[in-house]
Amino acid sequence: MISSVLVANRGEIACRIFRTCARLGITTVAVYSDADTGALHARSADAAVRLPGTAPADTYLRGDLVVRAALAAGADAVHPGYGFLSENAGFARAVLDAGLVWIGPPPGAIDAMASKTRAKELMAAAGVPLLAPVAPDRAAEADLPLLLKAAAGGGGRGMRVVRDLAALPGELTAATAEARAAFGDGEVFAEPYVERGRHVEVQVMADAHGTVWALGTRDCSLQRRHQKVVEEAPAPGLDDALRTALYDAAVAAARAVDYRGAGTAEFLVSAEGRPYFLEMNTRLQVEHPVTEAVFGIDLVALQLRVAEGEALPPGPPLPSGHAVEARLYAEDPSRDWQPQAGPLHALDVSPAPGLRLDTGYAAGDLVGVHYDPMLAKVIAHAPTRAEAVRKLAHALERARVHGPVTNRELLVRSLRHPDFAAGRLDTGFYDRHLGELTKASPDPSQGALAALAAALADAAARQTAGTPAARIGGWRNVPSRPQVKTYRTEPGGEDHEVRYRATRDGFTAEGFPGVRVYDVRADHVSLETDGVLRHFRIAAHTGGRVYVDTSTGGSHTLTALPRSPGPATRTAPGSLLAPMPGTVVRVAGGLTEGARVTAGQPLLWLEAMKMEHRVCAPASGTLTALRTAPGHQVEVGALLAVVQAEEAVEEPQEEQQP
Repeated sequence: MISSVLVANRGEIACRIFRTCARLGITTVAVYSDADTGALHARSADAAVRLPGTAPADTYLRGDLVVRAALAAGADAVHPGYGFLSENAGFARAVLDAGLVWIGPPPGAIDAMASKTRAKELMAAAGVPLLAPVAPDRAAEADLPLLLKAAAGGGGRGMRVVRDLAALPGELTAATAEARAAFGDGEVFAEPYVERGRHVEVQVMADAHGTVWALGTRDCSLQRRHQKVVEEAPAPGLDDALRTALYDAAVAAARAVDYRGAGTAEFLVSAEGRPYFLEMNTRLQVEHPVTEAVFGIDLVALQLRVAEGEALPPGPPLPSGHAVEARLYAEDPSRDWQPQAGPLHALDVSPAPGLRLDTGYAAGDLVGVHYDPMLAKVIAHAPTRAEAVRKLAHALERARVHGPVTNRELLVRSLRHPDFAAGRLDTGFYDRHLGELTKASPDPSQGALAALAAALADAAARQTAGTPAARIGGWRNVPSRPQVKTYRTEPGGEDHEVRYRATRDGFTAEGFPGVRVYDVRADHVSLETDGVLRHFRIAAHTGGRVYVDTSTGGSHTLTALPRSPGPATRTAPGSLLAPMPGTVVRVAGGLTEGARVTAGQPLLWLEAMKMEHRVCAPASGTLTALRTAPGHQVEVGALLAVVQAEEAVEEPQEEQQP
């Protein structure tokens, strides 16, 4: 019997495993890096061991330190979670060699599936349908488009779509660098990229007694940068023959490597309905909660029991209903999915039947730049797909998420998009729809009303506090004078100027026809608009940032602009500023001051939150300054380089003779 488990991971998955362990009466041990000092997963465990450093290579990828931590804390088992060392056979062997229980598949099974190239050879021998690999050095125009993939990992790292042979060498270099940074292995392979394909997977659970369960399907087609965003179970629209083929292939894959524990067989289903094996993830998946909801099981509890040697029942429970999961990321989808960082002031999803929140953060935590930008997963389960989708969209829309910019609005719009509602899913969903899903709200009045509510709440707060500003410049001494405040929406940058008056009878708004101020407090404002009463919850934080959550119009992040702004910080035209905090990992070959560059040319690569981001020349011209180098840590807004754009040269015109 397992009595104490060390989770060799961080964030949401560590917290999720701890919950099951606590329910089963198992003591928990966390490991944490210096960047995660005080993090929720470290606070949630019964004991925690520090891994000195911040980079994954120095901390969560150091199997020797993790094993040493387990022994020091008295743990008798190790659960790897997902990512990091979860699919590292050497780490699994080290755990077993130390006399600890490994909560995962046998090292031999991990070895067999760890390299996607070797796994495909194994699956071909088992008769599982595959995409034919393409040697990158022999690729031709007829092979395009190609998908480059890291052989040693997943999560979208080291993946690139290549549609132009001329771009292949550069994309290979980028994919190799990203794969090496994420997994310690730079092997990359290529295969045909299937347009409009669906990402469908089968959850398997196997024991040491010959039983293998196929626990339904999941659709994970909504992806950005080849990383999943929305997942659901069961995958909609599959006919019985295709579903059976997927089950058979997944079970065959598990049996081929004598698999034990939880694993996932991933497939690409073409528009014609033909499945191709992609890989087998020898670990728990991020999206496992949708399967748990549909089958009414706890996959972590089953992992623990299988690791203890228990036998599974002959068959799995019967599925019921539909479940949908959305990943809440600290990122800005409208700006090339740039990761965001900073303090998280609030993360609150109202509890409801059939609704689940898995998170590795709590209010007051700091979202850093060293690891994945996922804040939380929200899961909804209901009798039908339509009900589950509606429940999830409703919960996300009304969640209070205050802090870094997130993809919350994108998730809500995605769930309500006609294609998603109809189950028309494929991996190109965001390629086609991102523009419409991230554009500003078609109803600007919602932002204006939020700004009005913020201004009124601020006035109420100053009145209650009795600040000098309220006594001297506030409404009490000059009741006839309208007060003016300006707010800027974030992200987007739209400004809203608000005018209101404070009288003995309360507040009135100017420039808002049909709006009556009903109730004003420092954290709550009610406005009657065209006879309908609407409520606004306001939270103000340092730096002038204000969060307004509404009962019907979503949420708004506003920045109060000063009445008399000081001189703006000026940067030279063509300045390239760091779009996020991170590490400069590469500079374009031969790039020096004085070099000629072209518009859109990649100049620098930043690594932040486990992904690489290109910084490109804003215009064609000359590089007049290069202020950074590989290895430099930069903050958001730091000056990286300056490109002096070419000036348009006007041809002299001959003077017209009369």
